[in-house]
Amino acid sequence: MSEIDDHSVGLVEPQCAEFNEALELASGRRLEQYQLMYECYGELNGDASNAILICHALSGNHHAAGFHSYEESKPGWWDAYIGPGKPIDTSKFFVVSLNNIGGCDGSTGPNSINPETQKPWGPDFPRLRVRDWVNSQARLADLLGIQCWAAIIGGSLGGMQAMRWSLEYPERVKNCIVIASAMKLSAQNIAFNETARQAICSDPEFAEGHYQQQDIIPRAGLSVARMIGHITYLSGDGMGEKFGRQLRSGTFEQGQDEPVEFQIQSYLRYQGEKFSTSFDANSYILMTQALDYFDLAREYDHDPVKAFCHAQCKFLVVSFTSDWRFAPARSREIADALMAAGKSVSYAEIESDAGHDAFLLPNQRYETVFSNYLKGIAQQLEVSNNAQ
Repeated sequence: MSEIDDHSVGLVEPQCAEFNEALELASGRRLEQYQLMYECYGELNGDASNAILICHALSGNHHAAGFHSYEESKPGWWDAYIGPGKPIDTSKFFVVSLNNIGGCDGSTGPNSINPETQKPWGPDFPRLRVRDWVNSQARLADLLGIQCWAAIIGGSLGGMQAMRWSLEYPERVKNCIVIASAMKLSAQNIAFNETARQAICSDPEFAEGHYQQQDIIPRAGLSVARMIGHITYLSGDGMGEKFGRQLRSGTFEQGQDEPVEFQIQSYLRYQGEKFSTSFDANSYILMTQALDYFDLAREYDHDPVKAFCHAQCKFLVVSFTSDWRFAPARSREIADALMAAGKSVSYAEIESDAGHDAFLLPNQRYETVFSNYLKGIAQQLEVSNNAQ
């Protein structure tokens, strides 16, 4: 591992919150008890007003920043943006990042034991909605003594959670930062998710979701699902610049029988194989279905302006030019609805060739926009604390 620098949160230890009060789910079912894995960075101030919640995307988890050990080669998934002096400055904010229920990184999910059967939940784990995650996160906030978040931040599926927070618990959110997200998925997005799920379900080792009981894993199906998803997270220009038509093996010379393999093929297989051993197939199905089901304005007569009238916080909405999975047009729809609802909103469209993955990667303009907005929040906290 490279040496931990002064801008890293350093070594962090995951924590587990146990909840014994039943969680009523949008599906009508309930979890009698559940646990959430989470990490904290920075220090909570005296009146608990400097707390920021990080909502993860599809394959994210609680490990957003820092390292779990000196042997760990890579930091948390958003380490570039969380830490002392970084956009989400842990010298000013207390940052909470969690793994949602239904996940596979320690929170209660399909690979957890069903207390009624004493077997893994598997495909019998209840279907989830984004609001279920938000409700469980609110309970975690209660446990941590946080009545109101200075900001809730999320990219992609995380942005959907942040928006849902602003409607379900408007008095508990001061700022909502929505990055590369949408108020609902397009038909094309749902189609990509269904294709990925079918790849998993078609794997003989999926065993109708009961693979864990048979001590097998649908590696091939999960690998293909990840490859499908990964293609949609990249942009055509970015993929072309990184890989072009470079060959990894073989030749087009006449008389050569060795199969030709392009660098992009090798890269996608590597990503798929790595994912297939680190993520749970049932969790992937569950998460993508929650993504498909999300529709912010469904219960508001499908009127996003009417929906956002319930929010009380300020908003920052960010999109990326080459993101075709969650195109800038979707973010502009959010910003337009917020303005029509009379809400305070800032919008930035960032030039990038990194596609949907851009929200995770270093980008100077993105960092500047992000940093300046959060510096404004920190200044407001300082003024408020000085006035008390």
